[in-house]
Amino acid sequence: MEMKITFDGGKKVNAQLGPHIIRTDQSTKAGGDGSAPEPYTLFLASIGTCAGIYVLGYCQARNIPTDGIELVQTFDFHPVSHRLETVAITIYVPPGFPEEQLKGLRHAAEHCAVKKTILNPPDFQIKTQMIDA
Repeated sequence: MEMKITFDGGKKVNAQLGPHIIRTDQSTKAGGDGSAPEPYTLFLASIGTCAGIYVLGYCQARNIPTDGIELVQTFDFHPVSHRLETVAITIYVPPGFPEEQLKGLRHAAEHCAVKKTILNPPDFQIKTQMIDA
């Protein structure tokens, strides 16, 4: 799998994977235009949306309506290093949601592939190479 990263002026950096382009920018405070989410924001969003897709799949497989279900993700950062310390996801369900499905819903969200990757990180390799003329 290959993803191409390109620059779009200012602080904009885009990622292209097949026909999809994911646009990022820095906030105006960080020198960008604030025209798109910052890369770190997308990283954080990938955690919540990944959990969400597992919750959605759990409900769809059991014909449980998803109306009124929402996930709220919060973060705690170290006050000095600003390192991400805690990610908490709360799954809110509407009144009448089958109580016997709550444990399964939580278990489904815990299967998030992004979370699993964070817990067992890959090796990173960064290199430089001249473009062939």
